[in-house]
Amino acid sequence: MTQLANAGLVLRRRKTGSIVMPQKSQTAILEIKDIREEVTARGGIYRHEILTRSTRPATDSDAARLGVDAAQPLLVLDCLHLSDEAPFCLEERVINLSVAPEAAEESFAAMAPGVWLLRHIPWNEAEHRIAAVGAQAPVAALLDLEAGTPCLVMERRTWRQGEPVTAVRLTYPGAANTLSARFTPSQG
Repeated sequence: MTQLANAGLVLRRRKTGSIVMPQKSQTAILEIKDIREEVTARGGIYRHEILTRSTRPATDSDAARLGVDAAQPLLVLDCLHLSDEAPFCLEERVINLSVAPEAAEESFAAMAPGVWLLRHIPWNEAEHRIAAVGAQAPVAALLDLEAGTPCLVMERRTWRQGEPVTAVRLTYPGAANTLSARFTPSQG
């Protein structure tokens, strides 16, 4: 029941019991997938590399993006995911070291940051935002694209018991990727 309440599916009240909450028909549940699995499912050979890594206090921009206080200690990573040695996805991630202090010592050589977080830091809430954007020059260069090339961008934030864990921006070349979801109609 606690998990159902945390997911917003039931409302628990003392002395009166639990009730099933009405669900919004616009709500879509998206999975947090392992990019390695995405690549291998397409028949590719997966590899990732950490491009940049720094530990620093949160800037005002970081604080707004992740929902932490300014000066909160963060691990900031850029990771390139490859399929058959071609760029597949650029991962730009900030990790709240107050919630995940062990991430500061992790090399992420054997396991990409997203998978490491899924296996080591349990979360109970996530938010996705998905957009089509033209690749800015620095991102386009990393993905081996022309500047302005359409890309699929997924921004995600996760929380553990109300504390922000991570914020990530995943940029995929648009021509090679689609987003699909399977769902059922809401029960009005």
